[in-house]
Amino acid sequence: MDIIKQFELSKEYLESLQHGIENRDLDFIQESLDGVNEADIAAILDELSLDESIYVLRALDKQIAADILIELDDNTLIRVFRELENPEIASFIELMDSDDAADLLNLLGEREREEVIANFQDRLKSDQVLDLLRYEEDTAGGIMAKEFIRANKNWNVIQTINEIRRQAENVEKIFSIYVVNNRQQLLGRVSLKKIILAGENTRIEDIYEPEVISVPTYMDQEEVAGIMRKYDLESVPVVNAKNKLVGRITVDDILDVVQEEAEEDIQAMAGISGDIEESDSIFMITKARLPWLLIGVIGGLLGARIIGFFEDGLNKYIALASFIPLVAATGGNVGIQASSLIVQSLASKSVFDDTPLKRFIKGFLVAVLNGVLLAFFVFLVVVFIYGFEPIFGITVGVALFCVVLLASFMGTVTPLILNHFGINPAIASGPFITTTNDLLGLTVYFGIAILLLNL
Repeated sequence: MDIIKQFELSKEYLESLQHGIENRDLDFIQESLDGVNEADIAAILDELSLDESIYVLRALDKQIAADILIELDDNTLIRVFRELENPEIASFIELMDSDDAADLLNLLGEREREEVIANFQDRLKSDQVLDLLRYEEDTAGGIMAKEFIRANKNWNVIQTINEIRRQAENVEKIFSIYVVNNRQQLLGRVSLKKIILAGENTRIEDIYEPEVISVPTYMDQEEVAGIMRKYDLESVPVVNAKNKLVGRITVDDILDVVQEEAEEDIQAMAGISGDIEESDSIFMITKARLPWLLIGVIGGLLGARIIGFFEDGLNKYIALASFIPLVAATGGNVGIQASSLIVQSLASKSVFDDTPLKRFIKGFLVAVLNGVLLAFFVFLVVVFIYGFEPIFGITVGVALFCVVLLASFMGTVTPLILNHFGINPAIASGPFITTTNDLLGLTVYFGIAILLLNL
């Protein structure tokens, strides 16, 4: 059994490693990294220069180096690939599982990708990867692996065990043995336990379980993740339109999907477009952040313009300006709360989900209750603590009530509309809702002030 070192990167070790690289001390590099997990080595490479990282990769065993490449972030991988010749890239990639190989090849340009595949020595791996590249990256076909173990229903236990031994050379983790017919169509699954306990001449069709959950190649990866989470599956078979078994998706693939989708939603809610990481270049990060920041600035300028329209009223009742932050902040908070709940419900769909109309009515009733309580609280503070006239307290309270209703409406409806048109509803939970509610909230606030205070 392999023993994995518990590794903690220190400044002293990093300096020693850099010294070893500088002196081309292969023995030190190999011995110091022997038994260290590939993810930890990838973290080390992030602290090294590009040339140093490539030297370490070349100093290690090819299979270990290939496993390390899988752990690197996309931007680092692209920089590494630019320094390697296509035959060397191919020598690393063909040692990976087919799904990982396809993911890395998708980082390359079309021409370079074809040249790398042409340098594969393993024709089977080449065919597997080419097959995976036909599918969209965010579908079941795009994230599945071609390495899995299948058994024909007509085989007996001895034939099946021999085939398992042969196929297992290319399969790192065995969760299930999938049973197929002569046309390679999925029929069910059989556990290793049943195979081991059955007699040597027992046929697979007598012991397999026909009830098996599978997913089609075109299913979105989020739906696949939902199915595996719902049924607590460690792996799920993937079939094509003719129910032919073409691959499998394992739980580690789904963990990557869940993390990726969560990061996308968080970035969308924060007003960041694209897949951006802290290690990206200043230009890339700026490009991702700037659009929504610009929208926020434009919203602020429009807000200033709205206030300017009511300048005469502010001069007459200067205290109105004191409560502008209250109205804006409350509207923004209510909008974000409402949209976040809708986004959460859309992300975990159920056959018993409420219709959009029921969601809207429920959100409206919640907004009414919150609005009444907040308006009454503000009225009491404005009149009995700040000492303003009751009519002014009523004005601020009514305005706040209306802003809460409006913000809740925007926060509920906007994600539903975006989701209906296939746009990530998470973007509604960030600067979009905040900016919109600021503008509408100010307009409502001053409109009610005009009506009640006769400005």
